Amino acid sequence: MWCPMRSIWKWIGLAGAAGVVAGGVLVARDQRRRNAYTPDEIRGRLHQRLAEAEAKAQARARVESEPTQRNAE
Repeated sequence: MWCPMRSIWKWIGLAGAAGVVAGGVLVARDQRRRNAYTPDEIRGRLHQRLAEAEAKAQARARVESEPTQRNAE
């Protein structure tokens, strides 16, 4: 006897398995990408990002400290 609920659960199970496989592929790809950098490269990138953030903060502080035209008059 054919039961439609069995078919639904079978498809739900297959979709779940496909989701687990896809998640594993994404994790493996991310791990490979992370392992592709040497510690010196990571350190260099972090120093570069820090310098950029400091430059942005200094520029923002300069703009905020300048008097506006309305205040200067």
